[in-house]
Amino acid sequence: MRSRLDPLVTVAAPVLLVLVVALLGANAGAVRKLEFDDALVNTAIVVALYVFIGNSGVLSFGHMSFVAIGAYLSGILTLGAEQKNFVLPAMYPFLRHTHVSTVSSLALAALAGGVFALLTGIALMRLSGLPAGIATFAVLGITANVISYWDKIGPGVTALALVPESGTWTLAIGAVIAIVVAFAYQRSRFGRRLRATREDPQAAEASGIHVHRERLVAFVISGALAGFAGGLLVHELGSITVDQVDLELTFITLAMLVIGGVQSVWGAVLGALLISGLNSFLNDAEQGVHIPFYVNLPDGSRLVALGVVMALVLILRPSGLTGGREVTVGGLRRAAHLWRS
Repeated sequence: MRSRLDPLVTVAAPVLLVLVVALLGANAGAVRKLEFDDALVNTAIVVALYVFIGNSGVLSFGHMSFVAIGAYLSGILTLGAEQKNFVLPAMYPFLRHTHVSTVSSLALAALAGGVFALLTGIALMRLSGLPAGIATFAVLGITANVISYWDKIGPGVTALALVPESGTWTLAIGAVIAIVVAFAYQRSRFGRRLRATREDPQAAEASGIHVHRERLVAFVISGALAGFAGGLLVHELGSITVDQVDLELTFITLAMLVIGGVQSVWGAVLGALLISGLNSFLNDAEQGVHIPFYVNLPDGSRLVALGVVMALVLILRPSGLTGGREVTVGGLRRAAHLWRS
């Protein structure tokens, strides 16, 4: 019975955590609601990172490229034709004259992220270690510059504004979808084969597993989820600039994944929510906050503190706060026993 319930518990735990955060956010004030919404979107992004990085063991600095593409495409497609004709007159006609619903735009954002991941991954997935990380970082740089300076596909360096905003529960459903897809992939034969290449690539290849193909499958799924998360991001904020989907978001989301536990969905979700909360507090502290005493940190302290936390976790607990483990029935029983004792 326990083994049959384990998959249900494994996926239910992060989903319930996300729903609790959404419930708190829906009943919070305007400022706090934005912080809870940020946490939900961050969860979707970090889960997308987990699908590839966690299962393959290959570090990627380029996933914000897929987030950026999803954000801009989803935002542009949900703008009205008159708005685009006025503020984006140089854009390609098929983008300028196309208008779809938010749900449809999120689906197209996922498709665009997956297609771009496929096109770049065909070559990149042959790399491992430091070369793979540098190559994905190059993709991020290229994507940011193309979006910034090619006015045929976007507003350039100015903000893409007036995008229809989505509520907290829409963002929560999006995060839940990302979790369920990541869990399904993790349980599939593709996920199991990719984890085998992570543990011992030579042995996996000798047993008939095609390392390049398995990494590419994960990269495409991860890219699609990242594009989907980008769509959630732009509909949360109502606007987007290139700076919002560049290096800082790359660093913060990777920190969330590492701190939570890079090898589990539970670690990805827990890390995203915990570090989102810490990030929000540190951001408030840079402006001055009472807790109950007054704290006013220098500008830039937020990223320094997050870096310190990530370094400490890597030194003291390299597998993250969750140890790379999922929630199981046995684990819940042990936790309940320790609580009672």
